[in-house]
Amino acid sequence: MASEAAVEVNAISAAAPEAEATTGAEKQPHKLERKWTFWFDNQSRPKQGAAWGTSLRKVYTFDTVEEFWCLYDQIFKPSKLPGNADFHLFKAGIEPKWEDPECASGGKWSVTSNRKANLENMWLETLMALVGEQFDEADEICGVVASVRQRQDKLALWTKTATNEAAQV
Repeated sequence: MASEAAVEVNAISAAAPEAEATTGAEKQPHKLERKWTFWFDNQSRPKQGAAWGTSLRKVYTFDTVEEFWCLYDQIFKPSKLPGNADFHLFKAGIEPKWEDPECASGGKWSVTSNRKANLENMWLETLMALVGEQFDEADEICGVVASVRQRQDKLALWTKTATNEAAQV
């Protein structure tokens, strides 16, 4: 009986490192194709004479699926924004400004909505498509902006080259 217990304990001990290795592998973060940066711009209380973009703030750069969901779940939902504020998700290294060299020759696709729930859904679907590299012309996309306004909200997908018809169609 004692020897059976010893064999059982040895078998469990031998299996433990394998179980730990499996658990460790499961905890590996899921890397994205590229890094992305969330930005926030609160224009609800602009300072007198302030230039556009002075309220734009870089919030967080991430490169894993886990970081994306943590950020989205806790912070980056348009329903949490005050009026006249914007959330941006752009490729790391690109600022959400037309003056940025990556955006300077670009264009944008915009869609407006009178319903807050529509913006929330469009924002999430677009974020997932971007970080999941689901756009055919992914290299031509700079990022996306969700803008909360009193009358209607807007979602805008910024592209790198306005003259690139493949990316614009």
